Amino acid sequence: MIFGFQKRPMHSQFFFKIPKDSRGLQHLARDPLYKTSLKERLGEKNKGYYYNQLRHYKKNEGDHEQIIKHYEKELGISEKTLPANHPGLVASYNNIAAVYDYMGEYSKALSFFEKALGIKEKTLPENQSDLATSYNDIGGVYNKMGEYLKALSFFEKAFEIKEKTLPANHPDLAVSYNNIAVVYGHIGEYSKALSFHEKVLGIEEKILPTNYPSLATSYNNIGYVYDNMGYYLEALSFLEKALEIREKTLPANHASLATSYNNIGTVYDKMGEHSKALLYYERALNILNNALPPNHPHVKTTKDSIEIVKKKL
Repeated sequence: MIFGFQKRPMHSQFFFKIPKDSRGLQHLARDPLYKTSLKERLGEKNKGYYYNQLRHYKKNEGDHEQIIKHYEKELGISEKTLPANHPGLVASYNNIAAVYDYMGEYSKALSFFEKALGIKEKTLPENQSDLATSYNDIGGVYNKMGEYLKALSFFEKAFEIKEKTLPANHPDLAVSYNNIAVVYGHIGEYSKALSFHEKVLGIEEKILPTNYPSLATSYNNIGYVYDNMGYYLEALSFLEKALEIREKTLPANHASLATSYNNIGTVYDKMGEHSKALLYYERALNILNNALPPNHPHVKTTKDSIEIVKKKL
């Protein structure tokens, strides 16, 4: 089983997942694409406080509830002192939404992101970049909820603004291309997904070093699309490019290497080269056994793949 589209250290993200430890934050802080998107996730004045909270709280849901309570207390004060559509409320709405998003409380996240958007639409010019930020936020939540057509609609709104206001190779455009590509992949529009993933790669190849991890993610995503289209040699070529970067830049037991090994194994299996498939599945399992608990779904999936391919030998 191919392990699907990968969320670049940009969900993403998608859009940029919030890291769960300070090492992750330090890594992403050096990522030029992530730096661009960080401004899109949280209010400029409050994002530093929010990430400091995530650094210092323990990794359990109760602590995130405390962060939300803090933000809601601040919001309550602001709502009493500011007009209903005052731009000063936007940061609070976005911060609360971002925590709910991180916790997987997507309906609540959507509600607060929509409140932020409502204020922006009433107070900002039509093509202002902050509107694109909110469209991306809402699209990201809809994507996680599996409402892909709604997600696509919001990602396209964000893209329309960015296309009008940014240079052709701006990292923000790569974020939009990636978001749209992943949604097209989810709905089975693989030719369109491929086109947008290639646009992401085109920007990254111009602005990033040759072996930068984000390039590996793009190669992986393009390989995944080719696999779904049945173009296995093309898929293998891109998945091997992703693996080559990861082997040069990541520790030997890194989970992304397991993803690459699994994906290459899957393509070899579909090509009927079962001995090669087994070799890559076993490499993946060696990493996963050390990195994940025994009952983790990725461990089970890889073990199942090994058993299936052994029966074909």
